[in-house]
Amino acid sequence: MTVLSARIERLPFSGFHRRLLLIGGLGYTFDAMDAAVIAFVLPVLRTAWNLDSGQVGVLASANFIGFFFGALLAGSLGDLIGRRMVMMSALAVYCVASFFSAMVNDWNSFLVLRVLAGLGTGAESVIIAPYLSEFVARRYRGRFTGALAGFFSFGFVAAALLGYLIVPASEDGWRIVILITAAPVLMLLWWRRVLPESPRWLESQGRNAEADAIVAAMEHAIVRGGQPLPALDPHDVAAAPPSRERGGLLKNYATLLSRRLLPTTSMTWLMWLSITFSYYTFFTWIPSLLVQNGMTMTKSFGYSLVMYLAQVPGYFSAAWLNDRIGRQATIVSYMLMGMLAALGMAFARGDAQIMAAGVLLSFFLNGTYAGVYAYTPEVFPTQVRATGAGLASAIGRIGGITAPILVGYVYPKLGFAGVFGTTTAALLMGSAAVWIMGVPTRGRSLEDIATEKIS
Repeated sequence: MTVLSARIERLPFSGFHRRLLLIGGLGYTFDAMDAAVIAFVLPVLRTAWNLDSGQVGVLASANFIGFFFGALLAGSLGDLIGRRMVMMSALAVYCVASFFSAMVNDWNSFLVLRVLAGLGTGAESVIIAPYLSEFVARRYRGRFTGALAGFFSFGFVAAALLGYLIVPASEDGWRIVILITAAPVLMLLWWRRVLPESPRWLESQGRNAEADAIVAAMEHAIVRGGQPLPALDPHDVAAAPPSRERGGLLKNYATLLSRRLLPTTSMTWLMWLSITFSYYTFFTWIPSLLVQNGMTMTKSFGYSLVMYLAQVPGYFSAAWLNDRIGRQATIVSYMLMGMLAALGMAFARGDAQIMAAGVLLSFFLNGTYAGVYAYTPEVFPTQVRATGAGLASAIGRIGGITAPILVGYVYPKLGFAGVFGTTTAALLMGSAAVWIMGVPTRGRSLEDIATEKIS
């Protein structure tokens, strides 16, 4: 560990970290709103534009197609040009595309703009966790990043409320809801003023004076807030000097696929593919599936809202467990419990059973993400952290792309049992990958984990 990293590791949780949590959390909230609101818009557009099941499935996947390319782009650029600029640029792209998607009147234009909006949300979602995890100490990093991901739940709940209250209220209700999701463009003004670049990334690029100034400002803010600044741990500062190795795009990808990192890279791919496929199989289609299962649109939206509310305790319970039992154990436990809930959903009979199984599935799938977002940035070295997280997220979005399309074709033939049976199989695959191929990260600095992976 370098002296600069040791200075970050000694810092107590403070107002500076709470501000970072709020900034990143708001980004995740609006990302989730954008992804979730399409589930409430689709039933309306299906009728208004006379769409068939295949077209609805493609629209449901449009956001994730953009997300795939946004994740790849943000991960690569985040390691090459820095985390901060990628995060702000991604937000701008998302807001502009979202705004114009509310103005169109045909399937083709809406599809293109939803892909572009997904490009922005994909880039932003990928960069936030690796970026902000580099500011926090190991002793509370799991809770911090898990709670950061927990803001996704607020976005989904907000989308469900908007879908329940506004979409059915008027013919243009769906347009109003999408316009609301474009509102965070105003956050750019705040972010430009208060967001520093990651000092760990700056140090990895040899920009030591800039990195030192940012950490000094963090230390000053903590002292000014009345908290004592602990002494440096001599074990932390007795390590190697900062790496001077520079990466390029191809070199970073080669590093991820090297003999040392390939098992970790493969594990993150399987983990993300499993949870993203399962998640969007459930959340993108649940309002439409409930309608097709005999519920009125209003009743299905109400049921969906309750299921979405279950996300909040799911995320934050797992965030707490991240530092109690470790990220690996949290992810595997929540995936396996989610698998049981998916089986319950597959064989549910009647509205009450569907509601109970849906609430449990929502709880455990979202809890899994709290572990996944904390775990993924930790297992990659600083030089390829954003690239590794971006590539894993992009691979996961293949599941997000295929899940809605697959449901569009599977449900008419196999019903609930077919849809949620595939979810069960995916979660079993993901939990096995994390259990067998994962590495422990609880209580370890990012530099300590990286040293083990590349030594």
